[in-house]
Amino acid sequence: MTINDNYDAISAKTMTETIPKVNIFTMLRLGLFNLGIGLISVLTLAVLNRVMISELGIPATIAAGTLALSQLVAPTRVWLGQLSDSKKLFGLHRTGYVRLGVVAAGICIFLAVQLVWLLGGDIVNHNGWQWNFQTIIFTIALALIFMIQGIATGASSTPFTALLVDISEEDNRSKIVGTIWSMLMVGIVIGGITGNVLLKNLAVGFDNIISLDTLKPPINFIFILVPFIVIGLTLIATWGVEKKYSRYRLRSSFVDREDGISLKRALKILTSSRQTAIFFSFLVMITMSLFMQEAILEPYGGEVFKMSIGETTMLNSFWGIGILIGYSTTGFLVIPHLGKTKTTKIGCIFVAFSFSLIILSGLTAIPQILQGAMILFGIAAGITTIGSISLMLDLTAAETAGTFVGAWGLAQAMSRGIAIAIGGWILDIGRLIFDNAWLAYSFVFFCEALFIIGAIILLNKVNVQEFQATTRQATAMVMEADLD
Repeated sequence: MTINDNYDAISAKTMTETIPKVNIFTMLRLGLFNLGIGLISVLTLAVLNRVMISELGIPATIAAGTLALSQLVAPTRVWLGQLSDSKKLFGLHRTGYVRLGVVAAGICIFLAVQLVWLLGGDIVNHNGWQWNFQTIIFTIALALIFMIQGIATGASSTPFTALLVDISEEDNRSKIVGTIWSMLMVGIVIGGITGNVLLKNLAVGFDNIISLDTLKPPINFIFILVPFIVIGLTLIATWGVEKKYSRYRLRSSFVDREDGISLKRALKILTSSRQTAIFFSFLVMITMSLFMQEAILEPYGGEVFKMSIGETTMLNSFWGIGILIGYSTTGFLVIPHLGKTKTTKIGCIFVAFSFSLIILSGLTAIPQILQGAMILFGIAAGITTIGSISLMLDLTAAETAGTFVGAWGLAQAMSRGIAIAIGGWILDIGRLIFDNAWLAYSFVFFCEALFIIGAIILLNKVNVQEFQATTRQATAMVMEADLD
């Protein structure tokens, strides 16, 4: 080792010691960003999809398909993650992207609901769904808005997750992840309760038609208020965190280079290990199994259980409560005793069992039984999520954290979008096959159980040690090639 190498090592160690560790207050403050994301998810996938399918009569394939497009633009997340690795925005690698993305997403959500009124107005209520010039134009416009909203969400969430890698060490990373992802579920629970309170006056029978004059005011109010709240929460969450706690400069050999790390270099490191492909496929399967029901759960509650809009929105709260229980028990009790891989496998098995309970609850048509099944499903999803996120952070190279997070985000968002769309398609197919609403919806839940079995098969092939060895070698090769 040269004198310069010794000096750099001592200097890096000194700088590391001067950077404080993230305390619990900062973890909770960072969690406000995820709380806001939870609020927005309730708006789009609980309130908006229920109104589109149930109240406005828009076909589930159209409603779920347009919503899914916000996830299907996920390939941009790899580029956005790499961009935050190499290019600063407003003087920072992560924070500027997070804030700008949230503002753009909020604007898109408000515009989306206005297009929904145009798409599902007199055309649907008076004439039924018809393909004509007007419906085609409004459907295309709505699809474009959701695509832009998806890109904006990726521009905020991908750099935010990379920021968590930047500010954390091995000994506190699981605490940060558990706390912040718990706040996501708190946002979903709050969103569900708020939706139930604000939409209480719309609680009419499922077979009744609610006029647009009745629907518009309370829903427009929510879609104006919540984006402003989320923007405020994001500013509070990210204020001063990157400047004070980020270790990215110490960990990346490319950060001081004028050209930074290019997308080509990042992709070379990303694809260096076969474990990347295995874990990518695992994330796709597990996300498909968890979210195929997302666009059809509220209509399931409405059609089979005769629940109101407010009551079906509350299903997200029961699901969120279960996830919070799963998060807390997994991070502090299960993983320390069983390990990440075994914990994730147990969670997957529990998820498959939960789908059977959701199906059987439909035979009773008692809302309270469905609510209990959703709590159990949430616990199972929480165990699976924390286990898989812990594995994800182990499978992330510090040199290209944004790019790896973008890849994992691509797997999750792409498969979530596909799952939402497929959920709607399978429901429509089920309606054609079965002359019974319960059987049609049960067909969707059964398909989700099959995907979770596929995820378990892939999980058995994941090897963290192999990944770390091959990516470390690939990173060294890329750096040596640049020096040559």
